Amino acid sequence: MSRKITISKYEDNTQWSVNVEDSYGQLYHLGYWVNVDYDSFSSYIEEKAKEIWSNEVKPEEDLLGNAIKECIQSDINRGVEPSLD
Repeated sequence: MSRKITISKYEDNTQWSVNVEDSYGQLYHLGYWVNVDYDSFSSYIEEKAKEIWSNEVKPEEDLLGNAIKECIQSDINRGVEPSLD
């Protein structure tokens, strides 16, 4: 995975939306801005992104979710209709 900053704005909208993604794919929403001064806006985003990236933590594995997926896949492989009942 790669780190990235996404700044978006809907057409004819005055709000800018900012998201930062860390190297584990975790998404952080920094907020919405209206009528921004570009220099202070970009400095703030850069500072926040560096802060997020310097504090990255690998997310814990979802053991229950993975076990359920394995059970479903096992049922599919055996030709049985998957059921969580």
